[in-house]
Amino acid sequence: MELVMKPFIVIYHIVRYLLLSPKRILSYASTGFNATVDKLSRGKIKTKKEKKPKDEVESAVLEMEALMQKEKEKAGKDKLTKEPVISFRYKIKGSNGKIINGTFEGPSADEVKVFLKNEGYEVLEVVPRKFYDIDVNIGGKFSAADLSFSLTQLSTYLKAGIALIDSVRILEKQSEKPEQRKIYQKVVYELLKGESLSTAMERQNDKFPPLLINMIKTAELTGDLTSVLDDMAEYYTSKEETRKQMVSAMTYPIIVLCIAIGVIIFILASIVPKFVDMYKDNDAEIPAITTFVMGASDFIVNYYYIIIIAVVLIVGTFVLLYKKVRGFRKNVQLLIMHIPVFSKIVIYNEVYNFTKTFASLLNHGVFITDSMEVLAKITNNEIYKELIAKTIINLNKGVNISESFKGSWAFPVAAYEMIVTGEKTGQLGLMMEKVANYYQVLHKTIVKQMQSFIEPLMIAFLALIVGTILLSIVVPMFDIYGKIQ
Repeated sequence: MELVMKPFIVIYHIVRYLLLSPKRILSYASTGFNATVDKLSRGKIKTKKEKKPKDEVESAVLEMEALMQKEKEKAGKDKLTKEPVISFRYKIKGSNGKIINGTFEGPSADEVKVFLKNEGYEVLEVVPRKFYDIDVNIGGKFSAADLSFSLTQLSTYLKAGIALIDSVRILEKQSEKPEQRKIYQKVVYELLKGESLSTAMERQNDKFPPLLINMIKTAELTGDLTSVLDDMAEYYTSKEETRKQMVSAMTYPIIVLCIAIGVIIFILASIVPKFVDMYKDNDAEIPAITTFVMGASDFIVNYYYIIIIAVVLIVGTFVLLYKKVRGFRKNVQLLIMHIPVFSKIVIYNEVYNFTKTFASLLNHGVFITDSMEVLAKITNNEIYKELIAKTIINLNKGVNISESFKGSWAFPVAAYEMIVTGEKTGQLGLMMEKVANYYQVLHKTIVKQMQSFIEPLMIAFLALIVGTILLSIVVPMFDIYGKIQ
């Protein structure tokens, strides 16, 4: 018995020894984390691949990201140099008598007052914001559901003969979210200055997706705005349905997992310590599994703050690295895309988004090279960014699009063959629509399969953990009963 217990006891004492100096551990962890964050924010930490791109494709990806960053910085500088604005806090009364408080940016208080009066409001007050006046309406980025609803309405108003600026005004007045109402106000303000709808949207600091902006730019050139709005509304409706399916599939497993963790912590923190005292009083023989559970219970009770800090640091570091370091993000995505079931979910979803967006762009007359640049902006998956970069390189060399996807593990053979067919027949947009519909159905099917697979797995996991803990509590009781008899 001593031989069985010895490894567990040694591990237990090592863990306790390390935790005797939490201040030193936390100090080292805090110093390292702060240094990492500081270097990441300055762009000093880069992966080996980022410093020395292995091939032409990776170099193209880095160039695309650098170009996109420069475009954002340039747009910000142009906005500051060409249009100096001041942030104002206003109080206005609507036509229904309701008082509305909000913020707006403009060159002067008088211009903001004139704008608000023209919008049909009674202006009660417009004053510059103080330095401590924080705008609580943070965010306002439109979800797929918001865009689907808004674009459908905007198209309906335009078809009914209502002017574009008045149509956007209607969207502003009926918006229930203050942050989105403010965005619509800014769009109206830009339209009144003579800007196009795409430009007005583009100036809203990434509140509208790049795909929508580029599609509206194309529609403004062709004069077919309502058709594009209808197509985009359908596109975002489809995306929202896919998102809801994923949320629905993951809700039950997450709830079960949270309950399991709560039950385990409760048993270890509240029930196990009582049995530990009983075993000590009766000098019971403790098996290895009970020693392990008792050690885990002691660790949770005495060092719970270490667990909380460690979880926060690990999750925070992971999120930070995933957002800031391209190499880390790519490796995580590669790992997920090689896990059974999950790999198909990611691949089917990415192929659906790629082909659906590509079809929309092609069907509205966007050039293939421009389409690829848009596709590179809307995906966050590094593997598909590399495929798109490879496509751009091949297009510049006069090579067909299909060559970029030939033999790629991340792009299914069926989708590749449809691209080849589309190129041969000159119906690439139509083929991409068919591929999108096909993989949307496959994605729905695999999500349902995952849901039916995870539910019993989570229940079995909960039963195994709780059963192990209960078994560790019950086994020493037989020794106590034996001594009593």
